[in-house]
Amino acid sequence: MYTKYEIARIIAARALQLSMNAPILIKIPKEDLDKINYDVIRIAEMEFKEGVLPITVKRPIPLKRHMEKFKRLMVEMEEKEEEDISKETIEEMMENVEMEEEIEEKEEEGEVE
Repeated sequence: MYTKYEIARIIAARALQLSMNAPILIKIPKEDLDKINYDVIRIAEMEFKEGVLPITVKRPIPLKRHMEKFKRLMVEMEEKEEEDISKETIEEMMENVEMEEEIEEKEEEGEVE
């Protein structure tokens, strides 16, 4: 789940917190603390193994995946624009047909020379 570098960073960050008198998040018997000589790194490792650390890892989206998403969005926008253009074109065609029908009706009635 985590890389060895992320684990090292998490344990180091937690050890720093413990060295600054942060509370220990797991119950450790006094004998065990004496045995490890109150070593903050060992305590941080124990907390990490227990899964109680409120530390998360943010990983940036790889550039390749980010670019693929951007390209997909661009294609979707172009398709929408094409749909809008085709709708406008259809509306214009309908208006032209209606105008031609009106002219033909007037010609039949003899109103237009």
